[in-house]
Amino acid sequence: MQGNPIAPYGAPASQGTEVTEASAISLQAEELRQLMRAKLGVRGGTFQGALKRGARQLPRHLRQQGQVLADALPMAAHPKLRQTLDHRGLDRAVTDLRQYLDDVDLADRRKGFVLGVLGAMAFNVLAVIALLIVFLVWKGFV
Repeated sequence: MQGNPIAPYGAPASQGTEVTEASAISLQAEELRQLMRAKLGVRGGTFQGALKRGARQLPRHLRQQGQVLADALPMAAHPKLRQTLDHRGLDRAVTDLRQYLDDVDLADRRKGFVLGVLGAMAFNVLAVIALLIVFLVWKGFV
């Protein structure tokens, strides 16, 4: 009998590594989903769902790489289709997404949001004051 003595008769010896590759891809996608939840606040039960919800918060090239990974997840579970996957491209997509998500600074995002809201409020107050002055000049009070 040729092949792995533990594998069933006729099964290829490399079947264990294929299963490991499929689970590694899904584990990497799960790690990215958890990072997206922690860093971007995106909720989703699966990586595909989290990517769909957080697509606007990602740069376009990372959104496309995330979609490549999301498209590869169902194919990774199928032994014949798994052979057609571009593993270098998937590794590059995972690496780029992980690097971007690791670089996201939550405090800076919060600070930017607060400053944006305060800036909009300040502009509105100045606009109201300017309109009030114009109205008072028009009516002859000033």
